[in-house]
Amino acid sequence: MENKPLSLHELLGQVRTKLKSSLPFPFWVVAEISELKVNYSGHCYIELVEKDTDSEALLAKARATIWASAYRMIRPYFETTTGTTLAAGMKVMVKVAVEFHEQYGLSLNITDIEPAYTMGDMARRKQEVLNRLKADGVFDMNRSLSLYDIPARIAVISSSTAAGFGDFMDQLKGNAFGYTFYVKLFPAVMQGGESEQSVIAALDRVYALEHLFDAVVIIRGGGAQSDLSCFNSYGLASNICQFPLPVLTGIGHEQDETVADLVAHTRLKTPTAVAEFLIDMFREADEKINGLSYALADAATALVRDSRYTLEKLALTLKPSVSEALGNKAARLEKLGVQIGTSVRRNLVRGLTVHQRHSFRLTNGSKQVLVKAGHRLDLLKNRTTYLDPFHILKRGYSVTYYQGKALKDTETLPKGAEIETRLARGTIISKTT
Repeated sequence: MENKPLSLHELLGQVRTKLKSSLPFPFWVVAEISELKVNYSGHCYIELVEKDTDSEALLAKARATIWASAYRMIRPYFETTTGTTLAAGMKVMVKVAVEFHEQYGLSLNITDIEPAYTMGDMARRKQEVLNRLKADGVFDMNRSLSLYDIPARIAVISSSTAAGFGDFMDQLKGNAFGYTFYVKLFPAVMQGGESEQSVIAALDRVYALEHLFDAVVIIRGGGAQSDLSCFNSYGLASNICQFPLPVLTGIGHEQDETVADLVAHTRLKTPTAVAEFLIDMFREADEKINGLSYALADAATALVRDSRYTLEKLALTLKPSVSEALGNKAARLEKLGVQIGTSVRRNLVRGLTVHQRHSFRLTNGSKQVLVKAGHRLDLLKNRTTYLDPFHILKRGYSVTYYQGKALKDTETLPKGAEIETRLARGTIISKTT
């Protein structure tokens, strides 16, 4: 052998020396975080990878470390700038020094990070998802659905232990108007790697019972912005877009809108804001229906009053007995009008606590009452017309009076009595023989 054999330690020592002399300065490197762990001492251990943009095949992989002294400065700077924490799946631009150790091999020592690159990559990915949803033709589907005026039956997707869910329920139950909501919780994991599939699974469970609900609410309390990654995913956003019920989001963040917010029917900032929105819709419908109830009652009263005046005017031209009968009918109609008004108000107000569709039934029922009352009025008018003696005379009949009273037989009529016969046109004065 020309050279004396080297020990492994000696060989790796030369590698370390060569690397240090060849790469003496730090480099800015772009990579994706595939794993991230922070140990008890505060050191952050990361695995960086590079993948092919088309096939996602792994092209390179390296271990990296952010020592505790540097991590205490890098982490808060990155979080306050980007609004999120370092996490797996995130693309980063980091400043690294290449290190080699005989026992641990090659590693990268991260000394700095550029938050702007990560923000740009997050925005790019978000825009790619939005573009894909638009290309699929589903972006506006949920936003185009109609939300009931009184959305009282709510399916909620949230963690059962989340503070946001508790705030939402407290706001609904304690509303100052006493409105009643039916709420069913469909539990889901709202953060972490399982959150996307968990929320989609909850949507599937709601879909199986969609006929029982008016809307779906997705709410989440506070937390790190990095926990919002599932709400920017294509899979969850696509499910929300194509869901058959209006979806309302209250994910609990204000700095930025997620893709889920942008495709949902209505986006609100917090769970409490979602509850206030539902209460406001109920109140607006309440005021609208209350106004309609008074309008219907007033219309019924006016109709009966006008009909009474018509009957009273007609009664003036008839005999006293007929006038008295019509007066009784008018009084009954007036009483009926009051009953209709009271019934309309009571039934419409009671219907507010049920559902919007029930309010439509009450409205149609009130209309039917008015139509029936109108038919009764028409019938009474026809009866009074036929009872009118002048109407009978026009048909060829006559009425004979003796001493001002209608003559019903001739037995009590003396000879030579003067009688009066009334025709439709004119009067005949005669004497009996």
